[in-house]
Amino acid sequence: MMRFVVDSNVLFTFFWKGSVFKKICTEQDCMLFTPEFALEGINKHHVQLLKKTGISRSEFKELLKELAARVEFMPLANYGPAIKKVKKLSGYFRSEDRSEFLEDLDFFALALHLGLPIWSNDKLLKKQPEVIALSTKEIIELVDAQPIE
Repeated sequence: MMRFVVDSNVLFTFFWKGSVFKKICTEQDCMLFTPEFALEGINKHHVQLLKKTGISRSEFKELLKELAARVEFMPLANYGPAIKKVKKLSGYFRSEDRSEFLEDLDFFALALHLGLPIWSNDKLLKKQPEVIALSTKEIIELVDAQPIE
């Protein structure tokens, strides 16, 4: 079974037609985790999601229910202690990249806490040694390499 922490940008793709993320969520044996606040972000940006994807409000609600059934949204209390260590990781980045890295602080803290890789297409996240960051392309390669049972 594959297990990953998923970042917001990957989560947003669940609402796209032909989404690789949705296909992997629904067809592969995997456990996916993300910080609880990511759900708030999806709700906050639902109008933009509706415009970009062309789905209706009712389709959005159904897809959101499906997403919530497939991804475990973890409260800060579960990974909060790891945040301090992740803040130290920001030292691996140039000052101009540091604030961008810290925007993903919660995802990294959760990944560190769970000992899992993070699924993100943000190349910046690969520039630190503590958490493995995998792009969608790399996830597809992993899925393709899985033996068929």
